[in-house]
Amino acid sequence: MLTSPQVTSSDAARLVASRARRRVAACVVALGALTLVVVASLVLGVREVSPAVVWEALTAPVAGDVDHQVILGQRVPRALVGVCAGLALGVAGAVIQGVTRNPIADPGLLGLNSGASLAIVCAVWLLGLTAPAQFVWFAFLGAAAAAALVFSIGAGQPVKLALVGATVTALITPMITLVLLRDQQAFNLYRFWAVGSLTGRGLETLAVVLPIIAAGAVLAAGLAHRLNMLALGDDVARGLGQRVGMTRALAGLTIVLLAGSATALAGPIALVGLAVPHAARRLVGTDYRWVLALSALLGPVMLLGADVIGRLVLPGSELEAGVVAAAIGAPVLVAVARGRKVAGV
Repeated sequence: MLTSPQVTSSDAARLVASRARRRVAACVVALGALTLVVVASLVLGVREVSPAVVWEALTAPVAGDVDHQVILGQRVPRALVGVCAGLALGVAGAVIQGVTRNPIADPGLLGLNSGASLAIVCAVWLLGLTAPAQFVWFAFLGAAAAAALVFSIGAGQPVKLALVGATVTALITPMITLVLLRDQQAFNLYRFWAVGSLTGRGLETLAVVLPIIAAGAVLAAGLAHRLNMLALGDDVARGLGQRVGMTRALAGLTIVLLAGSATALAGPIALVGLAVPHAARRLVGTDYRWVLALSALLGPVMLLGADVIGRLVLPGSELEAGVVAAAIGAPVLVAVARGRKVAGV
């Protein structure tokens, strides 16, 4: 008679320790990758500078030095925007997929991108705003309004949320087109913003949304345990004492803070919020405490890496980060759409 092998407490302890080492190793590697892409962002571009010049510009800048001006005035803000927007998109994507249990969920699913787009074109058309630092609040409020509408109608049901988000996007898109056809200035500004880019966003724009991103990240960290229980199903979560409605409300607020800020800062960057959580789950499993932490590192790696690649693929010119990020994330979307098993969603 065959008997199943017994798992001793020492075997279980070794398994737990091995899993913890793998998770820590994944985070360390991701942190190293983030450091590399930040350095690459400061060094590489249409005007290449050496790492020594970058270090000199950061530690002892010389007034009037062109390389130092490029690094401090353009590349440092660009790298910081990429890190903050990437972190916000990565964590927001993980929270969205966790709370909706939808493997293809990202900020665009809830209509945030379309809401922010409509707010920006209206701000340019009606108020004459032209700078990112001026219309960043409008983009954030537009994204928040769209998400609030989707969550209020969707009532926390994953399938219904996706359908309502698609409906809101379909309703808003013709409105955006109508405004763009009426105002040439709005069209010119929107054309640049909508493609998703890290250029033209100074530190003053980042300073506006950085506290909001920080608040969203703190809320996301506090939701990790709740998302783990929610992954077991609503009934099980309620049986474990969780208030499912409150969890979804807090998750909705977190998504608005993070995705709304990222969209306002860098434009509607596609597929970062979709691809990053999938990569994180493959590396650290389904525990959202680790998924969120790794997504916070991999999001900037993907977005800033896309920005660096965009500077190199066209000699003497640049390809916007949103275009490159979409090309990187598209295979993930195809794999999920073809029905490959995605754990923890």
